[in-house]
Amino acid sequence: MRVAAANRRSPDEAVAAARQIRKVELFRVAVAHLVAGLDPVGVGQGLADITDATIQVALDAVIRAEEARTGAPLRTDLLIVGMGRLGGRECGFASDADVMYVHDPRIGVEETAAQNQALELIKEVVRLLERPGPDPAIGLDADLRPEGKNGPLVRSLESYRAYYDRWALTWEAQALVRARPVAGDDDLAAKFIDLIDPIRWPAAGLDATQVREIRRLKARMEAERLPRGADRRLHFKLGTGGLSDVEWTVQLLQLEHAHSYPTLRTTSTLPALHGLAQARLISSGDHATLAEAWIQADATRDAAMLFRGRAVEAVPVDAREADGTARIMGLPPGSGQELAENYRRVGRRARAVVDRLFYGEPGEPGG
Repeated sequence: MRVAAANRRSPDEAVAAARQIRKVELFRVAVAHLVAGLDPVGVGQGLADITDATIQVALDAVIRAEEARTGAPLRTDLLIVGMGRLGGRECGFASDADVMYVHDPRIGVEETAAQNQALELIKEVVRLLERPGPDPAIGLDADLRPEGKNGPLVRSLESYRAYYDRWALTWEAQALVRARPVAGDDDLAAKFIDLIDPIRWPAAGLDATQVREIRRLKARMEAERLPRGADRRLHFKLGTGGLSDVEWTVQLLQLEHAHSYPTLRTTSTLPALHGLAQARLISSGDHATLAEAWIQADATRDAAMLFRGRAVEAVPVDAREADGTARIMGLPPGSGQELAENYRRVGRRARAVVDRLFYGEPGEPGG
């Protein structure tokens, strides 16, 4: 992508060249998944790597153009931080890119001038990646930033520091569990990680009030965000034993214990789950149950998207689509009903573990 973009006359042309390569790379990952056995974890990592590279090339092109226009180096260093599935390197074929934007004024540069330049450059990166192109647009979603949609799109490193020191909420610490620099200045990336590590891996873990707050937020999400008419047993993200159930359980345990167990300090769900089992914070049976449910939801969502060519939020109920999804997942013809039945069974078992580990409800632990 860098080679293709290097000699283009404008950022638009440079990013268009990079996105042409992205289209090919997306196809390669899809084919590797369909015919060469690339597993869901490999798919997520491959798609995240492609997204990282595309964002980096777009940022580089915008910086080059700005420095050529002004005849001077940037006033501030820039960093784009992946959040959510991008931060966890768990992207799906239809995933948006959750991000936060950070800048750090260079010595002698006035804060307002640096902020204004950073904002303009980030807006240009967003424009270039979200415009129609040869590949699906990359939707950059910055809603996980401090203060959400009401907060500044871009903040300086010191502004993040001041905010987190004074105002950081429990949900923001949880969101930072998946924060991973994906593009921009390496030194600024290291400074940002140093800033957020004490927040997402708190030295004292969580107190009872914070645990109740996380549980309350998830319960509210389950009650309010499931689409009207959706079957809770089949919804990939918000359903019974779905992605959210597993991820929130893992993240709660990371917030509580990562200060004592370095293997839990990861942005990815399955490595964190493995670390919890290694540390004997969960049983091997619970580990296996949650991992199976997460992989099933992730793989089924990708398979349904590849069959239909657009985002799918739940296991298909249409017989043709269910059968096509099942075939992509390696099941024999006519397995659409089996796909749904197996999905409900695995999700039901996982939810029993979530109720016990996340919500603290009584139940027998896995073996």
